[in-house]
Amino acid sequence: MKIGYARTSTLDQIAGLDAQLRDLEAAGCERIFREQVSSVGARPQLDQALDYLRDGDALVVTKLDRLARSTAHLLAIADKVKQKGAALVVLNLGMDTATPTGKLLFTVIGAIAAFER
Repeated sequence: MKIGYARTSTLDQIAGLDAQLRDLEAAGCERIFREQVSSVGARPQLDQALDYLRDGDALVVTKLDRLARSTAHLLAIADKVKQKGAALVVLNLGMDTATPTGKLLFTVIGAIAAFER
């Protein structure tokens, strides 16, 4: 099952949220979690989306910056997704961690994060 997650930072970004929702629906997401919060605030809908994931599912986002506020945060989310036996799909990158190319890209992101520390 494809599980979508959409986020905007402010209530003024309704058009951005609508665009994300359209893209997630077009990608075949059966359930979409959405919220309008800043990247530094708590994200209860993201937590619910991660809890909702099951083995074989995919968490789908339109862009990485809608999901995580930093590389370290992204890797922590990706680890939770992996622990659930699910994949992470980023639409604008054409990335799917269920594929060898997607796994490679995430390995590179992890290496960059380690270098940044």
